[in-house]
Amino acid sequence: MARSAKEPSERNAFQRVFVNRSVCLEKIRFYGFDMDYTLAMYRSPDFEDLLYRQILERMIFMGYPEQLRNFNYDPTFAIRGLWFDQKYGNLLKVDGFGNILVGVHGLHFLKPAEIKSMYPGKFLAMNADPERVVIMNSLFNMADTYALATLIDYFDNKSEYKRKDDRTGVQLDNITISYKSIAQDTHSAVSYVHQDNESTLKNYVLKNIQKYIIKDPRITILLRQLQKHGAKTFLLTNSSYYYTNGVMKYLIGDSWTSYFDVTFVDAKKPLWFAQGTALRQVDPATGTPKLGIHHGPATKGQVFAGGNSDVLRNMFMAQGKNVMYIGDHLFGDVLKSKKTKGWRTFLVVPELGQEISIWADRHAHFEKLVSLSKEMEELYSQLGVESEISCKPDIQSNLKQIREITQEMDQSYSKMGSLFRSGSRTTFFATQVERFADLYSSSCYNLIYYPQFYFFRAAMTLMPHESTVDHVSRKMQPKVPSLPSQSPNSSNGWTYCHEEDDAPISEEGVIQLADNSKKSE
Repeated sequence: MARSAKEPSERNAFQRVFVNRSVCLEKIRFYGFDMDYTLAMYRSPDFEDLLYRQILERMIFMGYPEQLRNFNYDPTFAIRGLWFDQKYGNLLKVDGFGNILVGVHGLHFLKPAEIKSMYPGKFLAMNADPERVVIMNSLFNMADTYALATLIDYFDNKSEYKRKDDRTGVQLDNITISYKSIAQDTHSAVSYVHQDNESTLKNYVLKNIQKYIIKDPRITILLRQLQKHGAKTFLLTNSSYYYTNGVMKYLIGDSWTSYFDVTFVDAKKPLWFAQGTALRQVDPATGTPKLGIHHGPATKGQVFAGGNSDVLRNMFMAQGKNVMYIGDHLFGDVLKSKKTKGWRTFLVVPELGQEISIWADRHAHFEKLVSLSKEMEELYSQLGVESEISCKPDIQSNLKQIREITQEMDQSYSKMGSLFRSGSRTTFFATQVERFADLYSSSCYNLIYYPQFYFFRAAMTLMPHESTVDHVSRKMQPKVPSLPSQSPNSSNGWTYCHEEDDAPISEEGVIQLADNSKKSE
């Protein structure tokens, strides 16, 4: 019998899809894809180096020193998910609550005392001043993250400039350059570089596309596999039709639009998941939107500019949990589609391959961290309420070892450490992935290694009171009066959420979905 996917023993770690929340693929009727860093994977660090150089060229045009041309991109410096504090000009690696794990000013790594002097308690509340923090969530941010770091380092170490006493910038006579203004200028340069015109990044990429974009043959396998099993597919990208057409022709060929039921370009995500913009049909012959706003259904393969998620719902009845959107941008793709529309989400994390390799190689270090933490826990668990201060355990050796192991682990990944953790503590990025990405993987193409009826099952997790209190402890507690017994079907007005909401559908359900799919064609 032919197999539609590899057996688990053959599916290696780099082909796996990882699960935060259970998802049954046969319930997904609509698959949406981002293009950049999702269907079109850029060659790293070649692409980031190109982007970095073009950002600096634009900043030189804006009046920044010519010496910037001598800077070289360092692919080992930055990771995704860093916070940039525009007030002090610091790049911060934080946990899910805003506690600072690592701090960098320019190219200088801050010591704990330096961090505490600017951030009491080594904590920064993003919501207290939303405009202060810029989160570097996108893979496109890797280049501008390093541009910010090198620019700040340049001005801080230039002898004619003096750092301001309030640490918010540098000064030369009566001229002040704040770190916030450097960030604003960098953002302006990045926006210019990403425009579609003859002198900018995207046009250069199209002219040298083999150098910067990986042509993966799995793209047609995946899209045809989804359509074969009755699912509809759509492309949803912020890129223009000019750039989208050039990239997709390279990846698939001239008939690329036939692989999607509908395509949305110039989508303006995350705005697309809210009010959106006017929906205009794109003329493939000219590459420009037609006059007027489009109303009504779409024919297979049509391309539109703008629109919003309500347009997709009206065209295909695509809504809620029967839609899965696949993208690389944690905020623009995953968070917004999950929070505002309740869609299923699949986050593409290209860095995952390296993370898995290093994790496997260094897993013994993590086990040592767990062991040291358990030792401290056991020392304190032996203390009672009447214990004297003289009984306070000495844990300094454990803490010192934890710091040393954490630093060694971090340096194995990059100068800023792992994307997902620092020692035993998970990062802000990791917290957001857990919260908003139902599934995540190094590539969207890893879906081809699973059958279309696959049930991605999330592992059951226990809260501390469930995992640390055993049945013996329960027997020692006073008995709680039991509730009156009820029949299994009695709910007393309560609505129960069953796991079966995400369970595989029955054979009758499969037939019904197939019938519905045919009726909508």
